[in-house]
Formats: sequence, C-alpha cells, structure tokens
Amino acid sequence: METVILAVVIAVVVLGVLGGLVVGSRRKKPLPPPPPAAPDITAPPAEPHVGDEAETPRDEPRRTIEEVDLPDGSAPPVVEELPPTEIEVPEPTAGRLVRLRSRLSRSQNALGKGLLTLLSREHLDDDTWEEIEDTLLTADVGVAPTQELVDGLRERVKVLGTRTPDELRGLLREELLKLVGTEVDRTVKTEPEERKPGIVMVVGVNGTGKTTTTGKLARVLVADGRSVVLGAADTFRAAAADQLQTWGERVGAHTVRGPEGGDPASVAFDAVKEGKEMGVDVVLIDTAGRLHTKTGLMDELGKVKRVVEKHAPLDEVLLVLDATTGQNGLVQARVFAEVVDITGIVLTKLDGTAKGGIVVAVQRELGVPVKLIGLGEGADDLAPFEPAAFVDALIGD
Repeated sequence: METVILAVVIAVVVLGVLGGLVVGSRRKKPLPPPPPAAPDITAPPAEPHVGDEAETPRDEPRRTIEEVDLPDGSAPPVVEELPPTEIEVPEPTAGRLVRLRSRLSRSQNALGKGLLTLLSREHLDDDTWEEIEDTLLTADVGVAPTQELVDGLRERVKVLGTRTPDELRGLLREELLKLVGTEVDRTVKTEPEERKPGIVMVVGVNGTGKTTTTGKLARVLVADGRSVVLGAADTFRAAAADQLQTWGERVGAHTVRGPEGGDPASVAFDAVKEGKEMGVDVVLIDTAGRLHTKTGLMDELGKVKRVVEKHAPLDEVLLVLDATTGQNGLVQARVFAEVVDITGIVLTKLDGTAKGGIVVAVQRELGVPVKLIGLGEGADDLAPFEPAAFVDALIGD
C-alpha cells in the first residue's frame, strides 16, 4: 500500500514540474507589436509670398472684402508717359565731301601717288606707259577709259616737255576730271515741278548698304530742309523695316511698313499715298535687295516701279553699289538697268579697300552719273559726289 502511495506522490510531482516548464516557455515568447497609432494629419504648407521664396508661412491678419478700399472711379489712373524720341539735327550737306576728303584720300592715294611717280620718270618709254596702264586697270578704271586717259597723258607730256612735280599734278588732275566728268548734272531730283512729293526708289543687292543708304539719304534731305516719308518695301529681309524706321525716327521722318513677307508693291503704293496726304516733300522707297540673278524677283522689282507710277512718275531710281566689289558690281548694274531705268548711282564703302576707278567704270557702263558716295559707317558719311573734291583726294596734296 505504501508503494502505491509513493508512486502517486511521485506522479504528482512530475506533473507539477512539467506544468511549470510549459508555463515558463510560454512567458518567454515575444509579444506581438502594438497596433500603430493614427498619424497626425497636418495642413500643406501655404504658398510663399512674393519675395518670401519658401520660408515658413507667417500668421498675418486678413481683411474681409468689406474692409478692402476699392477705387470709386473718380480719379483716373496715372499713366507714366515715356519721354519723346530725341530728334537729331543732321550735319549740313554743303561741302560734306570736302570735309570727308582726308578719309577718302587715305585709301585712294595709292592710285594718285603711283601715277605721279611713274610720270615723274626722266624718260617715259613704252614700258613706263604700260605700267601706267596697269596701275589704272588695277584701280578698276576699265579698259576703254584707261586707254583714253593714257592717250591724253602721252599727248600732253610730249607737248609739255620739261615736267615739274606741280605741272605733273595739274596735268593729271585735268585728265582725271575729264574722265570723271564735270559737266554732268549730279543733283538728286527730289523737287518735281507742280506736284509733291518727289518720289525716289532705292535699289540694289543685299549687302551693299541699301537700307542704310536710304536712311542716310533721309538725313541728307532733312538737313537741306525737306520733309520725308520712308517706305519700307523690303518685306523679305528680317528686320529691314525696323532698321529703316529707326533711321527715320532719328530725324523725325514717318515710316510706312507692312507685314513681314507682305507685298512690297503694296507698301510702296501706301508710302506714296501717305506722303501725298501728309504733304511731305520727298518719299524714299527702300526695295528688297534680293539676288539679281533670280528672274522672278527682278520681275517683282519691276512691279513695284509700275505700281508706284500709278500715283506719279518716279523722279529718281538710285542704284546702290558696293565700291569694294569692283568690276563685279558692273554685272549687278547691268541687270538692274534692264529692269528699272537707273537715273543715278550711289557708291558705298568707298573709304575701305575700294579703288577709285570704279567711279569712272560704272558711269561708262550705265551712262548715268554717280550722285552720292558713302565714306564710312557714320550717320552723316553719305555725301553728294563732287568730281573736283574726289580727284583731289585721289592724287593727294
């Protein structure tokens, strides 16, 4: 019996130990994490004020619509007026070429000095005369005018005999003046009888300074007391109208322009119409300077001329040529002369690498006179052509 009781006690102890082990193992297991707390929801940041960039928004008092003072309409808003464009006073044209003579002579003296040096040789044989011919041809005088000048020089030197430097300079001056021409009327026709305005059309290839020349010519006319309207008929070149308008504003001349790529003839027509209505003295029309080799574009130039002449005949058609192109400019001159009746020539860039003989050559080619020459980039560097001042610049003092 004691054995049975002992066995029961041992079984109870064993069960108790096993139960304690089970409970202990359960206590060592990690508890599951608590559920996440609800996130705090904050309002999005306010838009930064002007000049605040992205700083923290500030608490500012706000007014209701009733508290805002609204204008009652009794006082008109103050509009700040821009100062008017200052009108320039162009330099007088009288004697302008004489004043610019030193600038011209710096680049042209090579011709005059070369000829005087050759003519000063003690013996003028055939080789010397050939050198004189080469000097003239190199200066773009042209073959026929060169032969004419050399023949005249040879005859006069033979008669003169002994030659002092002053006699040679006088002799050369006379022959060059004869070649350039002193009896030709070089006046730019802007004052037709019994009507206003005078109408001048300016033509030429892009790059010759055509639009700039038109603006400078406006200054020449204003300096002589004329009122001017500018017609920006070069509608195919970007900024051409803006450039011309700027030139006009500087001397108080009104500019008529159309849309970019518009009809040039329409702009030219409107310019003459407005010029007549305003009662101005002269209308200057700047035309497109497209490549002269494109027949369709040259036809367009002829159309501009025909449309303008529905108002009145053209008084001047001035062809602008780059003097630095030399004989190549004569090709352009021929083509333009076939499309419109050229009445005068404007030679630009004559103070650069240009050779003065182009004056003679282009006059002989077209049978029309050089009326204006450009001697630099300044606003008043366009001068009426004066043969005596030009020849004096060629041969130097």
